[in-house]
Formats: sequence, structure tokens, C-alpha cells
Amino acid sequence: MTELHWADLLVIIAYFALCMLVGLWSSCRENTGSVKGYFLAGRNMIWIPVGASIFATNFGSHFFVGMAGSAAASGLGVVIYEWQAVFILMILGWIFVPVYVSSGAYTMPGYLKKRFGGKRLRTYLSVLAIFLLIVQKISVSMYAGAIFIQQSLGWDMYLSIVSVTLITAVYTIIGGLSAVIWTDTLQTVIMIFGSSYLAIASSIKVGGLEALFEKYMQAVPNITTCGNTTMGYPRDDSLHIFRDPETGDIPWTGALFGLLPMAILAWCTDQVMVQRVLAAKTHSHAKGGVIFAAWLKITPFFLVIIPGMIGRVLFPDEIGCVDPDVCKAFCDDPSGCSNVVYPKLVVEILPAGFRGLMLACMLSALMSTLTSVFNSSSSMFTLDLWTRFRTKASERELMIVGRVFIVLLVVISILWVPILQANQGGQLWNYLQAMQAYLAPPWVVVFVMGLLWKRTTEQGAFWSLMAGLLVGGTRLIMDLAYPKPSCGVAESRPEILYKVHFLHFAIILTFIVFVVCVIVSLLTTPRSDVKLRRVTWKTRNSEPREESDDEDEFEKQDYIEDSPGLAIEEVEDNPTGPDDVAFKQRVYNILCCYSSFVPKPRSRAMEEEEANRYKGLGEKPWIRRFLDFNALLVMAWTVFLIAFFA
Repeated sequence: MTELHWADLLVIIAYFALCMLVGLWSSCRENTGSVKGYFLAGRNMIWIPVGASIFATNFGSHFFVGMAGSAAASGLGVVIYEWQAVFILMILGWIFVPVYVSSGAYTMPGYLKKRFGGKRLRTYLSVLAIFLLIVQKISVSMYAGAIFIQQSLGWDMYLSIVSVTLITAVYTIIGGLSAVIWTDTLQTVIMIFGSSYLAIASSIKVGGLEALFEKYMQAVPNITTCGNTTMGYPRDDSLHIFRDPETGDIPWTGALFGLLPMAILAWCTDQVMVQRVLAAKTHSHAKGGVIFAAWLKITPFFLVIIPGMIGRVLFPDEIGCVDPDVCKAFCDDPSGCSNVVYPKLVVEILPAGFRGLMLACMLSALMSTLTSVFNSSSSMFTLDLWTRFRTKASERELMIVGRVFIVLLVVISILWVPILQANQGGQLWNYLQAMQAYLAPPWVVVFVMGLLWKRTTEQGAFWSLMAGLLVGGTRLIMDLAYPKPSCGVAESRPEILYKVHFLHFAIILTFIVFVVCVIVSLLTTPRSDVKLRRVTWKTRNSEPREESDDEDEFEKQDYIEDSPGLAIEEVEDNPTGPDDVAFKQRVYNILCCYSSFVPKPRSRAMEEEEANRYKGLGEKPWIRRFLDFNALLVMAWTVFLIAFFA
């Protein structure tokens, strides 16, 4: 195993120190002593950190391990997951965000409560979302990070994961979303710089892009037999994105339609992603952030997928192994070794110092995902579940509960490590997208129908979710109960598992849930127009919603009397409370959940003016046209790339 050079250690130490400084600086810079400041960064973020945080949160360690491994195993097809996201991000910025902001919701389950009323939708989605965040995002990210550290540096995996998790939790607990977004921005720079260097170095080694595509189709291991089966050869369609609907590993029908609900779930209804966009200071910055993230989403093709294919060309016997004994000897995983392709490139290609930079890059990806999960899970637990049982909870209590829940998540994450070590890495990555396909459609149907169709009722939403859980959960349990047979073993699973691709199943499930939602909604009484104010696309600019008894206490505002002579700028420039709080007192206030400043007095007119400014009602025409042009430009470029490699 490669020994760490002193330059590698220096780079790693410098990275952790810089990350902690940025996180603590942002927590002292922003007001983290209030619910809005802690969970939405005070809605004061500009487009660059918003877009960088969206990208860094999604571009986690599972990309460097899992997506690079998929590229090594099957070629370019996996890029469709990335490039389809460009179009969904535009839908998020232009359609979903204005409605979310109009509704005044802090969380996605909170929006459903405002849209449909009642409590069971909000509670169900909060519990399920937190469960999925822990099981999917934390587990996959921690496993991928452990693979990288173990394969490239030989560190003890358990100790490494515990250390990274604890350091991540420190600035997340103290700084809230502000610290997460600013450290994500730093980590985005590190990830892009480090992975770009490796991509260029490995491309030069293999002879360029054309030479790579030619050599990849010839990258075959020495042993290509497994029992009576011949394997190990690259797929004939490895250099194409759109593949046969029956025999393709990513059929074109599933890529176009089956991925759609999964992408909408990931980008438009996932608390982790939406929370970053809601932290933007205006709607213009929100749209600018999603455009910036969309441009960044094009880069994984060059930063991850191409290096993954290069790894198979350079190390065909190890990365392309098919014999279980050979794979077990190389990577301790008899199911295959494609997951270790990126760490293998780092160890074999990069010099001292840059190897440490790539370790910091990998840790950045891991920490970006963990910080986002910690903060967003804390938001949902505190604002959606805790307030269900503590309806009169004070703002200070909510702040304390949010921080304590992050500590609980850290404990669960650490306890999850032995479970990851006992599982095959191939299963975690292979089932990740399948789990999304089985669980995403019900969520997406409820959000889209609730946002676009006023006739959708709470009963329709709830029973469509139950129908989706029954059908999708059954398929998921069957997948877990009947794993894919290993090399040389005859197929014995039920036909539905290997004849109906999970992307095709997502299409079927979406249709079933949609039909149930429409039928039940038509048979039940819809909400009145008064209760639908500002919670649908058609009513987003209607009169303000009236606060009711079922509103949470933290969502209610104490307003001052409207005064024609009192402008927002005057209040913002003259906050009440001392401006010269000592640094030691400020640190104490942050750690003890106190705000360093007395909240600014607000009137209903001021609140309404701020909401209108965020929704873009006062947006300058040239800014709107400039953002629209850039949105069209990034989508056009993506269409060209997809068509070129189709």
C-alpha cells in the first residue's frame, strides 16, 4: 500500500484547517441564532455559493467510486444521469422555487402541509425522507469514502470515517446552512481542480480521447471465463448513450422517461437540494445558482466518466476482472473491482503532494454530502416532526433540538460503518438507482399534481403515496430477497426482476400512482380557493395566506404596525441591538443558540415586499432576459452533447 509523503500530509492538514476556518467564519458572519438564519442561511446567499453548493452536494464521493466504476464497466451510458439533470434544474429554478417561496415553507413536507392541509402527509414524508437520507446518502457516501481511503492510502477505514464525520458535524452544528454552503463552495473548487488534474494526466497517458475510445473496446482481462460463461468484454454499445430498450443496461426508453421522476425527486422535491436554492437572497440569484450548477453538471463526463474508462484501459486485468477469486485477491470483493478504478488511478498516476490533494478532494466530496444530509435532516426533524409534538416550542428550543439531532445522526452514521463493511460494495451502488426508481414516483406525482392541479386533494395525495409504497416497496423487497446471481450461476429469480428493467418499472409505477391520485381526487372534496392561496403555480401571486391555528409557531410572525414612512432599507440599515458584540461573546452566543442581535422589527408590508422581491416581481427586465438566455444556452449545449454521443 502506498506510503504517505510529507507533502501529502501537509496538503491534507491544510485542507482540514481551511475548511474549519471557512465554516466557523461563515457561522460568525451570518445570524445563526434564529430558525431562518440557521436553516436557510438568512436567505442571503448570492448565486455563486448557491450553485456551487448544489453541485458539491450532488457530486459526492459515490461519483468518484460508483460512477467511475460504472463507466469502467459499461462505458459512456451512465452520463445520461448527469446531463438530464440540466433540464430538471431549470424546472426547479423557474417553476418550483417561485411556488415554494410564495407558500412560505421552510421544508418540503412543510410545503405539502400548506398545500393539502392535515398532518399525515407531512409526518409520513418527513419520516421516510430522513430514513432514506440516512440509509442511502450517508451509507453510500461513507462506503465510497472508505473505499478510496482504504485502497489508496491503507488507512484504517473505521478511524478515517469516524474522524471525517465528527469534523464535518462540528461546523454543521455550529454554523447551520450558511457554514454548509460556504464550505461546499470551497470544496467545489478543490474537487474540480483535483479531478481536472487527474483527468488531464490520465488522458495524456492513454493518448487522448480518440485513442481512449479505440483502446477501451479492446480492454479485456487475461481471464475471461467464469464457469461455462465468457465475460469481461466491453459492451458493443459502450460508446453510446442511448441503448437497446430490451438488452441495454440503460435502455433509451428508460433514460428518457424512467429517469424523469427520479430526476425531479432529486432536484425539485429533495429537501437537501431545494434548501440551497431557498437560501438565495432573490429569485434572480436562485435562477443564477441553478444555471451555474447546470454548467457544472456537464463536467462529470470529463472529470469522472472518462477517467473511469481510462482506468479500464490501463489496468484491464484488475478493473475488468470476472473470476471471483481474482477479484477477491485484488480488491477483496468477489463481485467485481470496477469500484476501485478511481483510487487506482490516483495511486498509480499522481505524484506526491497531488496524491494528498486528491485525498482532500475525496474527503471534500464525502463531507459535502454529509454536511448537507446532517443539516437537511435536522431541518425536517425539527420543523416537521418536533413541532408536531411541541406545538409551542420556542425558537431557542428548536435551535437546540436541531443541533442535538445532528449529534444523533453522527452516532447513527458511525454505527452504520460495520454494516457497510459487511456488505458488498457492488450491491450498494447497483441498488442505489434502483431504490430511487422504486420510491421516487409517488413523491413526484404528489408534488407535481399539487403544484399544477388545484383539484388535487389531500386524500388523493395520501392514497397515491400508499399505492406507490405498496407497489414500489414490493419490487424493492423482491430485489433484496433475490440478488443478481454471481458469475457462472444460472438465473433463478422471478422473471419480473430481470425482464422488467428498473427504469421501465419507474414508468409503470408513475402511471399507477398518477391514476390513483386523479381518481381519488375527483371523488373527494377539494380545498377552498382561500386555502390554496400561494401554494400552486396558478395562485402563487394571489393575496397573502391567512395564518390559521394549524400553522406552526415558528412560521408565525410578530409584526409592527405598517408605517408609510418606514422603508425596508431603513430597518435593515439600523438593526436593533448592539453592533459591537465582542468576539468571545459572539462565539458563546452561537454555541449556546443565542442570537447576537435582537430580531429586526417587521411589518406585514415589509414581509410582502421582501417576498415579492424574491419571487422576481421586481426583477429588472435585462436581468430576466439574461438569465433566460443562459438557461436556453446551457440546455442547447447539453442537447448537442447528448446527440453527439447518442
